[in-house]
Amino acid sequence: MYGQLLSDKTVFTHQDTLRGSITPERAWWDLTYYHLNIEVLPDTKFISGHNTIQYTVLEPANVLQIDLQEPLKITKATQDGKPLQVINDGNAHFITLTEPQRKGASNAIDVYYEGHPKEAIKAPWDGGFSWKKDDNGKHFIATSCQGLGASVWWPCKDHMYDEVDSMDISVTTPKNLMDVSNGRLTDTKTLSDGRKTYTWSVKNPINNYGVNVNIGDYVHFSEVYPGENGDLDMNYYVLKDNLEKAKKQFKDAPKMMKAFEHWFGPYPFYEDGFKLVEVPYLGMEHQSSVTYGNKFKNGYLGRDLSGTGWGLKFDFIIIHEAGHEWFANNITNIDIADMWIHESFTAYSENLFLDYYYGKKASAEYVIGTRKSILNTAPIIGVYDVNNEGSGDMYYKGANMLHTLRQLVEDDEKWRQILRGMNKIFYHQTVNTKQIEDFLSQETGIDLTAFFNQYLRDTRIPTLEYTFENNTLKYHWTHIVSDFDMPIQVTLNGKLQWIYPTAEWKTIPITSKTFEIDSDFYVDHKKI
Repeated sequence: MYGQLLSDKTVFTHQDTLRGSITPERAWWDLTYYHLNIEVLPDTKFISGHNTIQYTVLEPANVLQIDLQEPLKITKATQDGKPLQVINDGNAHFITLTEPQRKGASNAIDVYYEGHPKEAIKAPWDGGFSWKKDDNGKHFIATSCQGLGASVWWPCKDHMYDEVDSMDISVTTPKNLMDVSNGRLTDTKTLSDGRKTYTWSVKNPINNYGVNVNIGDYVHFSEVYPGENGDLDMNYYVLKDNLEKAKKQFKDAPKMMKAFEHWFGPYPFYEDGFKLVEVPYLGMEHQSSVTYGNKFKNGYLGRDLSGTGWGLKFDFIIIHEAGHEWFANNITNIDIADMWIHESFTAYSENLFLDYYYGKKASAEYVIGTRKSILNTAPIIGVYDVNNEGSGDMYYKGANMLHTLRQLVEDDEKWRQILRGMNKIFYHQTVNTKQIEDFLSQETGIDLTAFFNQYLRDTRIPTLEYTFENNTLKYHWTHIVSDFDMPIQVTLNGKLQWIYPTAEWKTIPITSKTFEIDSDFYVDHKKI
């Protein structure tokens, strides 16, 4: 996704802790399967249904936490058909089980709910249901919930650390409308009054916010992409009036797949296929069901975020949101404080797409051009255990950090294999920042501890301070964390070469005062 999702917070509440931490009532059971079954009533903006939640007992206990946000209400919970006590604590609901929960057992509960879900004011940054109508006056509805959480519209274990292994999504819609959700369409039932129930099956692990409902007067077209792991079904659902525009614009989808399989390895969800689904908001990275609302324009709603012209060579939403299939959906942060793992790599994927089709110079110009969007007002990493993301700099400061790291590796094929290796080693996993830092330090052969402390945890830009004295160049780093000693390429004595600044002053002989810093490094400089 693009843009900041949650407002900056410095004071956190009991509800933030219940939402953002692995509470004792979450820790004892491992989520294995959901069957979400709901009916959507657009005329009254009302939903109702239930979620079957299957789990494995890790340690015996008898109270589990299910999350559902007001104003939605849990109407009842059952296990093996028997009613269970539910104690509400704001958006967290503690369900007391009556049967013994033996270690290793596979059990399930059914949670029934209903109500008028929160309406998204500015989707996808403000989560909930988008209740819109298309140009023909037909209902056009979609969900989005990153940051705020999936519990804004369905009851679930709403923490990133525990991804469900598989799930089914059954959605009942008014007649003449279709639901498109994640995975593959496995069943369509027409009810006696013309309503339809669409069931979609997801065979791969999926994060909660990646689950979606999209309802509209859809038409469908498709293609089969010859991918690294065989034939990949690529399906497209758009409003019927936009079919011809979509057939032209969505040609970026197989182009995306070719570039990203090259850089990141095989698409991570072959069993579930790939979809682009038109929605009444900008777009979102819902797993195997990427939503699209970029108005069939190149760039970001027709604008180039880099200011270089390169951003108009591709449809931003197709490339960025589909890039999240590797970084966010395949490799998922355990805690939203580490959301840079999703957004830095995916913002960086934009210029790797350009690299694949237009070359290294184009990709560098693009990512350097995005620096004007960096604010450096707060660290990229947020506060842990309270559902708090870091600053919006996780996008383009993060992308420029990774572009800088590519320079330090000095071997583009090695860099490509590192990115592919990440998606293989952490395939379908939830991870934390330390795991990613350690992996990149190991694979690059560079101790990146201070590098990541500088760019992820500090707001200062490393500044190369320098001066000329007689026939020498004096230089050192300022505005840095402890032990920051990143080498950098400069043009000196008429040639491109590496220098190795630290916090201490160093000198090097010069034959001229022509001195330039390679712009591929995200640093500042100051002559004194």
